[in-house]
Amino acid sequence: MPNDKQSLELAQQRKGRIVLILMLTFFVVPLLVVMLMYKFNWMPHSESVGELVRPARLLSHEHALQESNGQALPSDFWKTRWSIVTIADDCQAACLAKLHDMRQLHVSLYKDMPRAQRVLITRTQDIAAIKRDYPDLIVLNQPLEQIAAFTAQFQLSDENVASSQRLYLVDPLGHFMMSYDPALPLATVRKDVTRLLRFSWAG
Repeated sequence: MPNDKQSLELAQQRKGRIVLILMLTFFVVPLLVVMLMYKFNWMPHSESVGELVRPARLLSHEHALQESNGQALPSDFWKTRWSIVTIADDCQAACLAKLHDMRQLHVSLYKDMPRAQRVLITRTQDIAAIKRDYPDLIVLNQPLEQIAAFTAQFQLSDENVASSQRLYLVDPLGHFMMSYDPALPLATVRKDVTRLLRFSWAG
């Protein structure tokens, strides 16, 4: 019969196997499922009101983007959190209204707020009032010729990206994957994004 030491070793081995199985279940299996979904371009049925980008576009960061404080955008900027993005040529009334909607949307995420960031891409140089009203907003405001190539990655149709007033969603892997028509009620978009984050393992 096994002695106490052998029994302890067997118990530790069983515990180690259980821990390994749990790790595989919670980390490896979800990753394999996502990889298969991307490979076969398959998405489960949902009631999403947004326009799903198929296939999702991995944003290229070749262009020297800068934040409004002049700091170069970190290479992993799009790969840290979900990004709620809007693009405006010159941020005037319609753009400011969209920024208000973005803040309302962000606040409505409640406990998931830290998982998302709000981003405005514009050529407007005087953004003092914008930063005063929206201090947590990340503003990328460079001349048009410097941001045109980057914003072109959000082009979905013949509409002008800089004046479409759409909301764009970028996942924490850096993929532009969802677009929201400006005519959609904010409450509908909020429900959609909230559901997406709730069921997402990323970010």
